[in-house]
Parts: sequence; C-alpha cells; structure tokens
Amino acid sequence: MRRPDDNPSEPFKKALAEATRVLADDPDVGVTYSVDPPGMTQDSIRLPQVSRRMSREEVLLARGTADAYAMRRKYHDAATHARYEPQGQMARDLYEAMETARCEAVGARHMPGTAGNIDAKIANEAMRKGYAQIEKASEAPLAVAAGYLIRHLASGRPLPEGAQNVMDLWREHIEGQGFETLRDLDGTLSDQAAFAKLARRLIDDLGYGDQLGDDPDDMEDEDAQDEASDEEQSADDQQNPDKQDPGDDDEASPEQSQDQEMDAAEATVSSEATDEPLDAEETELPEGEAPLEPPPPAPHSEADPGYKVWNTDYDEEIRAEDLAEAQELERLRAYLDQQLDPLKGAVSRLANKLQRRLQAQQNRSWSFDQEEGILDVGRLARVVANPTTPLSFKVEQDTEFRDTVVTLLLDNSGSMRGRPISIAAICADVLARTLERCQVKVEILGFTTRAWKGGQSREGWLQAGRPQQPGRLNDLRHIIYKSADAPWRRVRNNLGLMMKEGLLKENIDGEALEWAHRRMLGRPEARKILMVISDGAPVDDSTLSVNPANYLEKHLRDVIAMVEKRRGVELIAIGIGHDVTRYYQRAVTITDVEQLAGAMTEQLASLFDSDPRARARVMGMRPAKRAAGR
Repeated sequence: MRRPDDNPSEPFKKALAEATRVLADDPDVGVTYSVDPPGMTQDSIRLPQVSRRMSREEVLLARGTADAYAMRRKYHDAATHARYEPQGQMARDLYEAMETARCEAVGARHMPGTAGNIDAKIANEAMRKGYAQIEKASEAPLAVAAGYLIRHLASGRPLPEGAQNVMDLWREHIEGQGFETLRDLDGTLSDQAAFAKLARRLIDDLGYGDQLGDDPDDMEDEDAQDEASDEEQSADDQQNPDKQDPGDDDEASPEQSQDQEMDAAEATVSSEATDEPLDAEETELPEGEAPLEPPPPAPHSEADPGYKVWNTDYDEEIRAEDLAEAQELERLRAYLDQQLDPLKGAVSRLANKLQRRLQAQQNRSWSFDQEEGILDVGRLARVVANPTTPLSFKVEQDTEFRDTVVTLLLDNSGSMRGRPISIAAICADVLARTLERCQVKVEILGFTTRAWKGGQSREGWLQAGRPQQPGRLNDLRHIIYKSADAPWRRVRNNLGLMMKEGLLKENIDGEALEWAHRRMLGRPEARKILMVISDGAPVDDSTLSVNPANYLEKHLRDVIAMVEKRRGVELIAIGIGHDVTRYYQRAVTITDVEQLAGAMTEQLASLFDSDPRARARVMGMRPAKRAAGR
C-alpha cells in the first residue's frame, strides 16, 4: 500500500530505468533523473527530471530521451566513431548529427515503439530552440537539418513541426549536392564503419571536405605497405648476409669524417665557454643568493585555483553596439517593443510598485523650531500676530539611503531562445528605467560563447594532440549591454541585440559570474547588488566532453561560495524553469517566463525593505530565532 507521502512518480522512474537498461542491452548502466541537461557517460545515463505531477510532457520527454540514449548505447561503437571523426568543427557537427540519426533509425527498425517516443524528444527540442519560427536556411543549423534528413530518409517517418521546418529549409541543398551519396544510405545503416564513410562523403559533397582530415583507410593502406617493405628488406638481408651496412663501416667517407671533426670542435668550444664564461659578472650571483625563478602564473579563477582554461586568446568582452550595426539594433529594438506591447499594463504596474518602494526609502523629514536653517513659512502668521515671537526655522534631514548600483547578469544561452530571452530583455528594460528614476545606477550584462561545441580554442586543442582534461574548451563572449554610468536613453537599442539570430549559444555561468563580480568591486557605490537570471546549469558540450561531468557546475558553486562569503556584493538569482536554490542562498525559481517581471521586482524591492522579516519572507529565508528554535 502506497503511503500518502510517497512520490507518485517513483514507480514510473524505476520502470523507465529498467526499460532503458533492457533497450540498451546494458544491465549495469546507471540511470538517474536530474533538472540538469540530459547526458550520457561511459557508465551512466542522465534523464530529465519527472515531478510529482507527472505531466504528459514530462513523461513523453523522459521516455523519448531514454530511448534515444539507449539506441545510441546499443548501436554505437565509440572506437569506430573516433576513427572516422573529422577534424573541423562544422564537419564534426555534421558527422555527430548523422550518427545520432543512424542509431535512432536502426532502433526504430528493430523496435518500432521507440520511434514515437523519440519524436516527442525531437519536438521538445525544436520547440525550445524556436525551429518552427525560422524562415531562412541561413538561420537554421545545417548539422541539425542533416541529422533530421538522415532520420527521415532512413525511417520514412514525418518529423515534428519545428524539425520538419528546419529539414525543409536545407533539404533541397543537401539532396542536390549529395544525391549520389544518399542513394547508398539504406545499405550502410546497420554497419557503422560503412555509414561513417558515407557520412564523410556527404560532408565532402556539402563543401566541408577540407575539414575531414586524413582518410583513416588510406593511412592504414600506407602502414600495410610499409610493413610489407620492411618484411622484404628483412628477407633480403637474410639472403645476403655479406652485404655491408654503411653504419658499420670502420672507415667513414671523407665528408663524414669532416662533419664529425666539426661537431667535435663545436662541442669543445661549447664546453670551454661553459667552464670559462666571457663575463663573470653576468653569471656570478652574490654569495648566499639563489637564482631567481619566474613567478608561477596566476590562477585563472580566484574562486577555484584548480579551474583550468585551455586558451583565453579568443575570449572577448564586447559592447553590444560592436556586435551589430546601428540600423540593425534599431530594427531589433523595434521588434522587442512589439513584444512589449501586450505586457505594457502589467509591467507598468510592477514598475510603479517598485518605484514607490524605493522612493519610500528615500523620504526626507524636517526638524522644526531650529535657530537657523530654512524659514518655516507655515509659522509666519504667528510672527505677524505677535512680533515678539522669535522666528522659527526648519532643517531638512535625509534618511539613510546608501548610493547603490545594480547589475543584471542575463543568461544568453541557446536554451533561452524565443519567449524567455524576449521576457528577460523586456524586464531588464523596465528595471533599468525604473531604477534610474530612483537614482540607482544599473548595469546590464550578458554571457554566452562565440561558437557551438567549442571554437578556435578547441581547434588548437585538437592540433595539440588532444591532451587529457584541458579545462574550459570554448571561446567566451561577455556582452556589455549597458554600463552603470551610461544613461539609459543612449543605450536602449542595445537590448534589441538579444533578438539577433545566432547570438545565443552555450553558457559557462561560473566565469561570467566571476567577471560581473570583479566589475562590481571596482565601482565606488557603497551598496552593490548582483542579480543573475538563468534557465539552466552551466552547459558547454566541448568542455564537458573531455572533462569531468560536473566540471563547470563545480566551478559555479565555488564562485557563488566566494561571492557570498565575502559579502561585498549582495547576490540574488532567479531561475527560469530551473531550480537555482540549490546553488544560491538567496534565490527564487519560476516555472513560467511570464512571472519573471514580478519575481525581479519583488526580489529587488525586498532588498530595499527596512523590515528584515519582510526581506526574509520574500527571499525565502527563515528569521534567525525561529530557525534556531527548530
């Protein structure tokens, strides 16, 4: 009998985990559920969280994700995949997307029930990334389109709406360039090596042949020829034992003798130079002093000295106006204003509420009956009636309201595309205008990466031979939409940049938070407030594929701990559909982006509330006495 406090989703989770192991033909693989992005490692599969409500969307997404990973685990061989993997980024993305499609298509042939589940996963992904709204092929990812086309051709199944749109935008181009190659698709699906060769041919057809690197089959043929040549040479040496080896000659040729004499002379000169330096003053050190060693390089992260970054040369901190032309920013701002129209009423009410709360803290008071100050005109009638009455003065007194700066740090990752990023931009717009009217300075920052799944940093890592655990492996892009000292009227168009297609990519939260924190510490204001708005945990496929799975999340936790411990900056966070309370002490999670404006207003207003109990209530914290008494 199930107890009332049992989680009703637990039986479903257990059943899905067992089904996943069976489908993957791997009884030892671990299956977990998390609010973090789904993923798969060598010994575990991480699926989307299923709440107690067990909504239809949650169940379908969990089943589709589980089936997709199970098919990948069953029909994919990592060694074969690595053998034929291209070197360039675009070619590698195409190769990866087509291999994923192959595994899912083969699984659908043998287990037709998995196809519908994976369709639900694809539909969810297409909806999150706004694929249905894309109108131009240049705005749709080619690699994703190629994967969708392979899956469609191999399974014959129609795709969900958004995915179908992306595939249709690129289909004519892909089939036109790779018609002959795609004719062999059916015959290669069950053979991963043969399919990998087909994928490389299709990548070449699409114009990315220069990113393929060396053909592994050609290299194997060369190795075989070298081995055969060595065997022939060995057999020849055995048949002709009297054949003289030039390396064993007792008497070298005149040229060789001359070279050896010159080498010996150079060695003698070098030895003499070492024993008797030309300038003794330059080499001798004062007695008792050791040679000076160069100082070790400073750690990249102040919060975690062990946090590594492969290359920072391609990172950029850039102003929004430098990422787009002025005319384009005006057009994007106009589009953002259109999104703001339906919300004007609600947003204005929230802005007025915040302004009243802030101005209430800035109210001034007067001290009357003072001997000097401003003449109290309200008491002039008393002086006229009785001239012997002394004049009365008043003095204005300011309540304590420290000068303040607020930084909004906005997640500009790809998962924010669509409605979430529009709402975030609108809220930043309203808060900036409202706070500026209350003499509170505002800075608006954004963070993303310059490339998907690594950029030039990853290319350099590949050329270096892929060293183990290289650290962060992507090029950061930190965007300044509005500096604290810039008046709002001059930078209002900058927020339109968030509507620019192709801007939103990966999110590396820890380094972005540390960057925003450093900027705030340099400000002269007495009070500093940093608000982070994010919709997920740190995710960068390039970094997480070659480092521990929690590498970026651990760094984020370390940075948060450092900021909260130092207390020079007041840190608050809002999670959009993502539980950020497990990271931040003062945080709130919203399930609908429409709630963002209200959440931001309440969070900021609570920080200016003079009543500590009211602050604790809004921030989700218990008063100290009650907490201690429990």
